[in-house]
Amino acid sequence: MEFTLIKAWTEDSIALVQLHRPEALNALNPEMFEELLTALEAYDADAAIRCMILTGTGRAFSAGADIKQMAGMSAVDQMASPAPARWERLRRLKKPIVAAVNGFALGGGCELMMCCDIVVAAETARVGQPEINIGIIPGAGGTQRLTRVVGKCKAMELILTGRQVTAAEAEALGLVNRVVAPELVLDEARRIAREIAAKSPIAVRAAKECILKAQETSLAVGLDFERRMFALLFATEDKVEGMQAFLEKREPKFKGS
Repeated sequence: MEFTLIKAWTEDSIALVQLHRPEALNALNPEMFEELLTALEAYDADAAIRCMILTGTGRAFSAGADIKQMAGMSAVDQMASPAPARWERLRRLKKPIVAAVNGFALGGGCELMMCCDIVVAAETARVGQPEINIGIIPGAGGTQRLTRVVGKCKAMELILTGRQVTAAEAEALGLVNRVVAPELVLDEARRIAREIAAKSPIAVRAAKECILKAQETSLAVGLDFERRMFALLFATEDKVEGMQAFLEKREPKFKGS
C-alpha cells in the first residue's frame, strides 16, 4: 500500500500506521482519515496481522480536526458529512489497536486515541478536548467516550474548560495505560502488541468485542454476550491447543483457527 499522508508497514505479525502531516501536527483532514482507514481495514482483514499500532509523526499524535477545512462549513454541510461513517468504520475494526501517543492528542486526536484499545503515552504528551475554545463541542464521540472513561464530573471539567492534561494526569484518569519517556513510547507499544500477538487471535477478538459491549450496553446484555462468546471459543482449535499446552507445561502455538 502506498500513501501520501500516512506511513504504514509491518513487523512480523504487527502492523504499524503513522499519521504523517507533521507540518499540520497530524490534523485529521478527510484525505488523511480515508488513508488511515484504508490501511487499518486492510490489516484488519489480513490473517497474518494480529495487532496494530497507531502513532504520529513529529510533535503530535494528532492535534485534531483540520480547522481550516471546518471553518467554512455550515450546519447543513456537517449533517451531510461522511465523517460519522468514517468513525463508525474505525469502531468496527476487530483487531486490537495500541496507540503510541508521541505528543499532542487533542480534539479529534483525543477521540482517535480513545477509539484505540490500549494507550501508551510519552511523558511529554498532552491530551484534551479543546473544541469549546472555538465555539463548538467534540463531535466524534468525545462527550460520550470521555464520560464513560473518566466519569461525569471530570468529563464536564475537561470539555467545558477545554483544558489539556498531562500524560501523567491522563494515566490517573484511566485514559492512558502507561507513560514512558518519549524515546521509548513506540518500543513500549511494540512490546505490548507483540504480547497480544502471541495469544489466540480468535480469543483476542472475542475479548475485545466483549469489552466494547460492556461500554455500550447494560450489564445483563453484556453478560449474555460474554457467555455466548465464551462457549463459542470451545469450538476452536486454539482452545484445544491452549489447554493442552497448559497441561503439558509448554508455550502454546496458536493458529487462529
